[in-house]
Amino acid sequence: METNVPTRQEALDLLKEYNTEESLIKHALAVEGVMRYFAEKYGEDVEKWGIIGLIHDLDYQQYPHQHCTKTAEILTSRNWPEDYIRAVVSHGWGICSDVEPKETMEKVLYAIDELTGLVTTTALVRPSRSVMDLNAKSVKKKWKDKSFAAKVDRQVIQNGADMLGMELSELFTETIEGMRRVAEQIGLK
Repeated sequence: METNVPTRQEALDLLKEYNTEESLIKHALAVEGVMRYFAEKYGEDVEKWGIIGLIHDLDYQQYPHQHCTKTAEILTSRNWPEDYIRAVVSHGWGICSDVEPKETMEKVLYAIDELTGLVTTTALVRPSRSVMDLNAKSVKKKWKDKSFAAKVDRQVIQNGADMLGMELSELFTETIEGMRRVAEQIGLK
């Protein structure tokens, strides 16, 4: 069987086939934006990283208790490249997957998935409701308040930063930068 390297439009159509909740689609777009930003920063394949970010939570709305597993099945049935599937599954490492992030792309996805949620929530409580004037210091302040965005797994973010050899403040800054590029699409301009 021939491998199908998906286009962004194919990935977006697939995402929308399995997800109707606006918040999940905005999250996928935020993660895509940050993945593209990091790919550019590291001199990697921007399109590939973006597509992986876009579909990372493909199964979450319909199959929350089979998260990552169902995505692997769906992508395999559509002949997606093995490295795309592995990257997506690795973002759930230690939570719903035993696939450890090894490649830089996988480590970035693992680190920023939860973080985009914290950045979004932090932006939404600001008067501007925007990432355009948000900085790492504001996110760090909310990070310390465990009752704020309580569902965000801070340990996953910390583990991801450690994997990447980055300080939290640097990861926060870079993630905000990536989200600024898609601020209008995700409603945080």
